[in-house]
Amino acid sequence: MRTQDTPTPVVDVAVIGAGPTGLTLAIDLVRRGVRVLLAERGGDLFAGSRGKGIQSRTLEVLDDLGLASRFLAAGGPYPPNLPWHDGTPGEEFRMIDEAEATATEPYGGSLMLPQWRTARLLRERLLELGGEVAYGHELTGLEQDAEGVNLRFAGRAGTVRARYAVGADGARGAVRRLLGIGMTGGTVDPKPMLVADVRLTGDALPRTHWHVFPGADGGYAALCPLAGTEDFQFMTAFPEGTTVDTDPEAVRATVAARTHLTPAQVTGVAWASAFTARAALADRFQEGRVLLAGDAAHVHSPAGGQGLNTSIQDAYNLGWKLGAVLAGAPEALLATYEEERRAVAAGMLDLSTRVHRGETRRGGETRQLSLNYRHSTLSEHTLEADAPLRAGDRAPDGCPSGPPSERLFDVFRGPHWTYLAVGLGRTPDEVALPLPSGLPEHVRAHAVGPYAPYGRGLFLIRPDGYVAWTGTGEGLDPAGAVAWLERHLGAAAHVAEGTAGTSG
Repeated sequence: MRTQDTPTPVVDVAVIGAGPTGLTLAIDLVRRGVRVLLAERGGDLFAGSRGKGIQSRTLEVLDDLGLASRFLAAGGPYPPNLPWHDGTPGEEFRMIDEAEATATEPYGGSLMLPQWRTARLLRERLLELGGEVAYGHELTGLEQDAEGVNLRFAGRAGTVRARYAVGADGARGAVRRLLGIGMTGGTVDPKPMLVADVRLTGDALPRTHWHVFPGADGGYAALCPLAGTEDFQFMTAFPEGTTVDTDPEAVRATVAARTHLTPAQVTGVAWASAFTARAALADRFQEGRVLLAGDAAHVHSPAGGQGLNTSIQDAYNLGWKLGAVLAGAPEALLATYEEERRAVAAGMLDLSTRVHRGETRRGGETRQLSLNYRHSTLSEHTLEADAPLRAGDRAPDGCPSGPPSERLFDVFRGPHWTYLAVGLGRTPDEVALPLPSGLPEHVRAHAVGPYAPYGRGLFLIRPDGYVAWTGTGEGLDPAGAVAWLERHLGAAAHVAEGTAGTSG
């Protein structure tokens, strides 16, 4: 029971877990003016390399959040693989298909960056925006009612009251357990794995390659130089039933036993973890006013680098929807989070599993640029069926012909919507939506010349860079876009820029 000695602080959203998912969500919410508690049970951010691949679509998300250049500066490309046999190098090969940047896809191949650095770059951005991480907050209790959620944390008197809560606290986190939501899936590979961040002597291995050591027992070992650091990520598999020792001395001995290196060439072990590859999907992503995101909602094999990326994009999808509902949009908008993201997560789980089992390469599909929400209830396509860009598709980047000549991602960047006229020979003023006061600041009109990736027409671009609505542009009639906004955003469509749920 609440007393005068145990006041209940009120926040708009409590985000549980300050990994990449929780940090991304907090950034997106804070820039919308939303009051956020980002609660982390540990005393600092995660310290290991674990998810080290940043895919092209995630870099586009980071671009919108003002972080892409920092990630590119901190990380680097994946090096070619070099197999070793009894201390002799073989012929190099590439495990990951390369991709060149294009006008429509400005971020080509995968970027390598250890997860601990990803988290710290995200935290840096959150602090710049005025947010913070509340460390030492271990969730122990959660109850909700029709208007909000009460959360209890170990060793802290009273409760925290939030209008909504999001579990971004991982597969073994407290939120999903307290909600009683199950996870369906199983083991991808029964062989236990060891992953560790190790430091080697300068002459041990060149940092120009990802070194692979085939194992006599059918397993393998690998040492990958972690871009932007002096460390290597060591990964190896053991026979089924093996108990994996993560003690630093045991890790050093394992490196020596499974490569041609000596224990003395392993000068440090910064972090180590044992796991068995699994693929599992939460039975649902929402329970009332509590939602699940990231590993709390789906668990991937690390093969293919899909887990962290799918998780960051969960947060990106959820952020604008929570902001809009807090600003007055119908709560039904939140139901589209599970509708859109659970289907994507299921597909990425399948892809990760196929990559792990060697059934497909780490190619274009892993870059996540082809993901779409065409079947979402939020996608309304009124152009011809074979139009190059459909409602639900990712809105491509590029610099269309004609003034003003600028990148479309520069136009989209920020938490606003974009009402875009393509190839209609009009100026932004001539395509502005005639809506009540406030909406022109929330939805920014823009016009460009002919651009083949879009075709000709009107496009309503969501804050997360996907197309919500398409129109022919005949007479520049905005009725369809207006109807879409009124139907799905309601009162939130009329909140002036700079308040919760809108551009800030």
